[in-house]
Amino acid sequence: MSPATAIRPPAVAGSFYPGNPASLQDELATCLAVPPAPTSEHAATGLLKAFIVPHAGYVYSGGTAGHAYALLAPLAGRIRRVILLGPCHRVSVRGLAAPTVQAFATPLGSIPLDRAALDALSDLPQVVASDAAHAQEHSLEVQLPFLQTVLGQFSLVPLAVGQTGAAEVAQVLERLWGGPETLIVISSDLSHFHSYREAQTIDNATAQHILALDQLTSFDQACGALPINGLLAVARRRGLRIERLAQCNSGDTAGDKSRVVGYASFALYESEVIAADPGPALLVRARNAVAARLKQPTQTEAAHPALALPGATFVTLTQNGQLRGCIGSLQAHRPLDQDVRANAVAAAFSDPRFPPLTLEEFSRTRVEVSLLTAPQAMTFNSEADALRQLRPNVDGIIFIAGQRRSTFLPQVWEQLPEPRTFMAHLKQKAGLPADWWSAEVQLQRYEVQKWKEAPIP
Repeated sequence: MSPATAIRPPAVAGSFYPGNPASLQDELATCLAVPPAPTSEHAATGLLKAFIVPHAGYVYSGGTAGHAYALLAPLAGRIRRVILLGPCHRVSVRGLAAPTVQAFATPLGSIPLDRAALDALSDLPQVVASDAAHAQEHSLEVQLPFLQTVLGQFSLVPLAVGQTGAAEVAQVLERLWGGPETLIVISSDLSHFHSYREAQTIDNATAQHILALDQLTSFDQACGALPINGLLAVARRRGLRIERLAQCNSGDTAGDKSRVVGYASFALYESEVIAADPGPALLVRARNAVAARLKQPTQTEAAHPALALPGATFVTLTQNGQLRGCIGSLQAHRPLDQDVRANAVAAAFSDPRFPPLTLEEFSRTRVEVSLLTAPQAMTFNSEADALRQLRPNVDGIIFIAGQRRSTFLPQVWEQLPEPRTFMAHLKQKAGLPADWWSAEVQLQRYEVQKWKEAPIP
């Protein structure tokens, strides 16, 4: 079986967790049957974005991980993609190892990988392709049955972290951050093979570093120090809030107290302020960018914390309801403030379908900004199957066939409401016949938030 169609089978089922599906479900039910956590200030005012959870056998650390995963049950409809990072234990890797397969399997079934997200990392020098790094790695695998149980359907972006730096990990996390549909999970145990009391002292100190979003300095603190540090760096930059959900060691669960391993679970929340509506701030910046190029006065720009974060936008210009320019970014690769300004200028002056916008036109040009979620790969076996999966007025679609590529924002459904017609025009935009199809076609979908200036009197 080629990597393009292969599935990574479970490697530690029957050892780290039960290999029989019924027994595994029973074990998971026990791990997840934790007392309801009191609603914290962070949980009440923030958006759950990331976990740090342990990865030992369930008999040792399953209950500690369960305190985190139990929080996901109400979010099953919201979270559709999981970014999962854990340390390499079996294979030496320089950088972050990405698999080339299509899915990871557990006794509970297969989880599709988000190949579009993984492929979008290929330009980063610290990301390398390695199925060997994943073949026997338990730090990622033990998290999967938990995720399958609490989330149901989702796509996965698994990365095994080897020799690299926190900045390199942080860059990858920023690239994959996404919106409310994306959860980040960092897999790590704490200290290893100290006496019970010594481990408690070490792990309490480590937990305080993590709670302060301070970088860990040693693998003695946590085997997953590198992915933890990458997350903490992003969390500090983005203003996330963190809380400890549970902490123990193997001496508290099923191990000898003379040589224990430490475990803890943490939840990180995005601020509601960050998540607040950035639309008005984006519209003003888009118009100001064009105005500045035309040497016209600009409007006052209100601050918004999300503008400093990576984001992908499309800027659309219209006149009397007719398109006058549209340029954008499909992947977040620069701060949102920079992205919307650059795309506004490009839509006004560099869209090859139109001449550059003139000063005379500017006052009657209406600006619309779309903020994209991270694209996710679609899985289908024919064009008919792909068409059945399209969601009119919801999906933006990226069409890829070899070197040919095109996209339509969800707004295009207003003009092309029938999926087959929508797809035909998308193929024509890529320079292909409307009735062309190939088994090599790839489709990715995304959603948008959109804002439009008030109608021009």
